[in-house]
Amino acid sequence: MTHKLIKKIVYTGVLTLKTGLHIGGTNASLNIGGPDKFVVRNPINNIPYIPGSSLKGKMRSLIELKYGCCSKDFGASTDKNSKSGKLFGTAGKNDEDKKPSRLIVRDGELIIDNTNNDYGEEGIDFSNTDLPYTESKTEVSIDRVTAKANPRTFERIPAGAKFKINMVLNIFEDEDEKELKDILNEAIKLLQDDYLGGNGSRGYGQVEIEFKKIEERDDKYYLEQSNK
Repeated sequence: MTHKLIKKIVYTGVLTLKTGLHIGGTNASLNIGGPDKFVVRNPINNIPYIPGSSLKGKMRSLIELKYGCCSKDFGASTDKNSKSGKLFGTAGKNDEDKKPSRLIVRDGELIIDNTNNDYGEEGIDFSNTDLPYTESKTEVSIDRVTAKANPRTFERIPAGAKFKINMVLNIFEDEDEKELKDILNEAIKLLQDDYLGGNGSRGYGQVEIEFKKIEERDDKYYLEQSNK
């Protein structure tokens, strides 16, 4: 069986942090007196970003939980005909159970100033943060038996920060385009009522996503591009 790609639907927009975000990175540069848990950063320019894998994985897990299509041990769904499988694909043991994902999610780029701002969004002022583009937040856990305090410091991207986001939905022949769009929109809404990254039950990671542009690109579009 062959699969013909009919079109690509490109979603571009802005993700805004409503509360501080922590998506963990490497602790290789741990400094005495600094945070215990660092955020992920671009190693070239040291600017924090949101990994596309984190964003996509969270949306997938929320769809699986909503429709009960996760595996018995709460792993990823292996049913390619489930809501999750149709959009996010499956990695079954047998070839007939495997299905490529229909959704591409790019890394989210932090909006700092007008140099990387496509939508007229104003980035927040990072000049007062105690770390480059981030804040440190110390939390203390108390042992319920010994009452011993265990302080830990997390690095977070502060509330108000904005990221450029880009997603691509691939539509193949004989697939239900409306259903795939609906699943994606539902995943976005579920995410906004949940959290991204770690420590969500303690208030981290509330986000708001607004798509500024949705563009359909079919055979005609790519033919025109190739002739330019």
